[in-house]
Amino acid sequence: MGLATIASRAPVAMQVRWHLGVGSEPALGAHLVTPRRAYSHHGIYVGKGNVVHYAGLAQSLHRGPVEEVTIARFAAGREVWIEPGDRPGYADRQVVERARSRLGENRYRLLTNNCEHFCMLCRYGENRSEQVRACLTYPRAAMGAAVSLFKMSINYFAAMVANHADALVDVKATASAPPPKSA
Repeated sequence: MGLATIASRAPVAMQVRWHLGVGSEPALGAHLVTPRRAYSHHGIYVGKGNVVHYAGLAQSLHRGPVEEVTIARFAAGREVWIEPGDRPGYADRQVVERARSRLGENRYRLLTNNCEHFCMLCRYGENRSEQVRACLTYPRAAMGAAVSLFKMSINYFAAMVANHADALVDVKATASAPPPKSA
């Protein structure tokens, strides 16, 4: 198993860290957050080292469905922390059930149904995203996030083109190779 570090956003004196495979883990239904280039990605801890999240833009620029993944895959090599907040409106197991009931759903929308909306709905029954609110309240922050996403998309498409070009070179090399000699 890979390593993931979980830290609460509590004051440093109260900070708690958790390493995958050590034996301790977040509470069932915990709201987990991991930083990405232009945003924070959110998921619900469902036990046994797994997280349910809206894949959305987590792995690429393509929308993705609600899925259950390992915490290492959710973290994607980044730090993970437990989002502090009010006591959820549902019991821990209910939060997990609510998250799993949406597995396979594929209605991701950046402004109205993203990974943070998903977590808030699972924990509190409220459709809200502080990241979206902050972008709408502070347009300068929104522009910074948009620029970062744009740069990320350029890198993503450049990598796709490079991979496609490599594949074409392989096909041409195979096509131009002399046929094998028969015995």
